[in-house]
Amino acid sequence: MGFLSNLFGKQPEEEEMMSNSPLNIGIILGSTRQGRVSPQVGDWVKAIADKRGDANYEIVDLTDYKLPLLGEGTGEEAGVLAWKEKVANLDGYVFIAQEYNHSITGALKNALDSAYQEWNNKAAGIVSYGSTGGARAAEHLRGILAELQVASVRTHPTLSLFTDFENFSNFKPADMHADNVNAMLDQVIAWSGALKTLR
Repeated sequence: MGFLSNLFGKQPEEEEMMSNSPLNIGIILGSTRQGRVSPQVGDWVKAIADKRGDANYEIVDLTDYKLPLLGEGTGEEAGVLAWKEKVANLDGYVFIAQEYNHSITGALKNALDSAYQEWNNKAAGIVSYGSTGGARAAEHLRGILAELQVASVRTHPTLSLFTDFENFSNFKPADMHADNVNAMLDQVIAWSGALKTLR
């Protein structure tokens, strides 16, 4: 069976096992700064996601990995290896993206650049926030994800610092955003499941 699998790819029973196993979706917090609000947003997304019962959802916090700037280390640091393993073990992603100077954070860009093959043939959704809902950061992120062979879904919840946060720090989202998060997750799950067959 192993020989035939090597010749012809996955056997039917292997594909069935893959299709029946729950997807693992990481909710990636894209900011590492002091006083960040991304944990509030990430927890909110996870609470919505957990009610669905259609995948295993987990918060992935960049601060847990202490990634060196790309090129400044050997690439064999414990944090880098742990990060690559985490990215590889996930079937899809939801990025909590903040807009800094019309783009994503340096920490998120560095984390994206610190892996490559581990990202390939996955799907991702984006939840962004900023003065304009983080829309410009999200568009930059889509281009980066495309280069990493990550398919970003269309539905994109955008959160305003002016209307969804009190004093720019206490997250109180409008009720309508929950529907957008669920619509985004519908697409992330569908695409993640389809792309899993390519890996």
